[in-house]
Amino acid sequence: MNLRATNLQIKTPNSEQEWDAYYALRYQVLRKPFRRPLGSEKDEYDQVGEHRMLVDTDNNIIGIGRLHFNSSEEAQIRFMVVTPRHQGEGHGVLLVQSLELLARQQGAKRVIIRSRDTTLGFYLKCGYEIKEEGNTVDNPMAEHQLVKRLDPVNHIVYRPTWCGELQKTWHSEIPVSKAMGIRIYQYTGRSIELRAPLSRNINVHGTMFAGSLYTLATLTGWGLLQLQLRERELSGAIVLAEGNIKYRKPVIKEPRAVAYLNEMKGDFSPLQQGENARITLTVMVRDGDLAGAEFKGEYVVLAPREGDAT
Repeated sequence: MNLRATNLQIKTPNSEQEWDAYYALRYQVLRKPFRRPLGSEKDEYDQVGEHRMLVDTDNNIIGIGRLHFNSSEEAQIRFMVVTPRHQGEGHGVLLVQSLELLARQQGAKRVIIRSRDTTLGFYLKCGYEIKEEGNTVDNPMAEHQLVKRLDPVNHIVYRPTWCGELQKTWHSEIPVSKAMGIRIYQYTGRSIELRAPLSRNINVHGTMFAGSLYTLATLTGWGLLQLQLRERELSGAIVLAEGNIKYRKPVIKEPRAVAYLNEMKGDFSPLQQGENARITLTVMVRDGDLAGAEFKGEYVVLAPREGDAT
């Protein structure tokens, strides 16, 4: 899982203090606003479920969620909460990713979620489909039942269709990316992670070829920008104007290239005036948990011109 080790951590509540804070957040966000009594934030599946919490370096809870099994093939995510002041920052994706991984590891073929209208859009973006619509006409708080079928290739939690389309475009139009085995491993809306097998990119020293590291890093930055253009309903051709890479250590494991939106310098606003946008991104290529290379790329997003193909 791609978390900022210095900022966030997914963990299981262990101490009495952590459990108290875990259930308190459930109650404050999911029960108290609807005048439900204290105690209604718990149910019979808590004893057999898998509980996860997203915390910062001071162990403050940012979000929580639970997974339990309805059958050997069906898992259910419940009590998903992100603290109000941290909503909209991509933390819900990290929690869903963690819980879906647990479901896969324990043999689930599908995951179901019940969602009100207020969170429906988020789960649809995470690849869930409506299985049964709630009657929100008679009851605005009615829940929809959503389902996501798990298979080996749909591990991408957020915008899986977009990521699949982008990867297919790369493999078709940039043949070296297919030869290198580059794939989008995860996208959260706030970060992206690409991976490539070492076996396809190895040099005579048994480490990753420097050119492969550069290509992987370049596509990572490009991929984050391309997906962010779609998030903003903007269009433009992305080109690399300048790229510099520092090789920190030989990469001897499967490389992980990661870029974060909050480290982006520049913005997309010039595109709205028909002008090009210049954006700088830093991409870290990791060898396991160690920094293998650091890439800094200056990208230009070329604004569409009249007469350009759409």
